Amino acid sequence: MTAATPTPATLDAAALRELTRDGSGPRLLDVRTPGEFHTVHIPGAYNVPLDTVREHRADLLHHLDEDVVLICRSGARAAQAEQALSESGLPNLRVLQGGMVAWEAAGGPVTRGAARWELERQVRLFAGSIVLVSGLVGLAVPGAGLVATAVGAGLTFAAVTNTCAMGMLLAKLPYNRGPRTDINSVIATLKSRP
Repeated sequence: MTAATPTPATLDAAALRELTRDGSGPRLLDVRTPGEFHTVHIPGAYNVPLDTVREHRADLLHHLDEDVVLICRSGARAAQAEQALSESGLPNLRVLQGGMVAWEAAGGPVTRGAARWELERQVRLFAGSIVLVSGLVGLAVPGAGLVATAVGAGLTFAAVTNTCAMGMLLAKLPYNRGPRTDINSVIATLKSRP
């Protein structure tokens, strides 16, 4: 029997709004892609993409205090970031329950940039297009429909493991990258706040 992964501590949108009302409060680390972050984010949040958190968690540890709230679109990537940072020794992390979807639904203040499709929507378009094309090609080419089966298996695996390889690949496209987020600029920004 394997040990279950502990559920991260969460904070709902109303509680976070109250904590940030006067401009102080916890540090907000938004772990979405730079493209998603620049489309819409909570004012005062720092963009530290999930890949950067995973790769440089030891570096980040020295520049974060124990009052950190992790944010993503719905909470899944923030939970992964929480696990990576807590395994490195940063205690008392919290995840914004429901992510930016819940924050916006609760009427929380946001900073908006140029509109882009969310990563989840891009995955649905890309996966759906592969299934559609392979199904149509399968009418003329025997076996082409197996591509759709492979995509279905990948989506099932993504749901069961709460990961998404297709989403991670799409996140690397120039459309989703936005301005480059490197660890040195992240740390410099984190140091600038008292």
